[in-house]
Amino acid sequence: MKNYKNILFDLDGTLINPKEGITNSVKYALEYFGIKVKTTEELYKFIGPPLRESFSQYYRFNEKDTEMAITKYREYFKEKGVFQNVLYKGVPELLNKLVSENKNLIIATSKAEVFAKQILDNLDISKYFSFICGSTLDGTRSKKGEVIQYILSSTNLNPEDSVMIGDKSHDIIGAKQTKLDSIGVLYGYGNYTELQNAGATYIVKNITELQAQLLAN
Repeated sequence: MKNYKNILFDLDGTLINPKEGITNSVKYALEYFGIKVKTTEELYKFIGPPLRESFSQYYRFNEKDTEMAITKYREYFKEKGVFQNVLYKGVPELLNKLVSENKNLIIATSKAEVFAKQILDNLDISKYFSFICGSTLDGTRSKKGEVIQYILSSTNLNPEDSVMIGDKSHDIIGAKQTKLDSIGVLYGYGNYTELQNAGATYIVKNITELQAQLLAN
């Protein structure tokens, strides 16, 4: 195990459980189109990937309808969904421990950056991160690889000293595209097969295992 200096964290499904905020926002957007979902669980697939990709893929929306769906999603999210997030147990302790060990922590999320910053502030964990990077509202930076590349170009991090942590294949693929090692976590919304097939460098079951990996020498 490398002694990584820079640790990039995904947000949804890795540090926070965003289930309520995201699924309620998607329901609100779909209702605009007269679409009703049978169960909340069928919307879990929206947790992680960029919204444009998800609305297009899962509901076959054209470009115009996709943009409208995102507009309606954000209409709900900025008023209510942004407050409907819960920290995973042990996350504040993990972040505090990593910072005490002089690790440089960064957020790399496909969530809109403005919302990511608000959520981190609401949950009182912004203080642990030296850099917070998310997607742009106009969609010009939404895929995880694009987010990580922006971080690398903005901070001059050495990819060899850095690792990306996330719960979905998008996180692992983005890390590979930018030549970073990756750690897949199984307590979020992905699964072992997904993370393994994407090429995760390591896979951990829980926060305790994650901390052990990150502080191993």
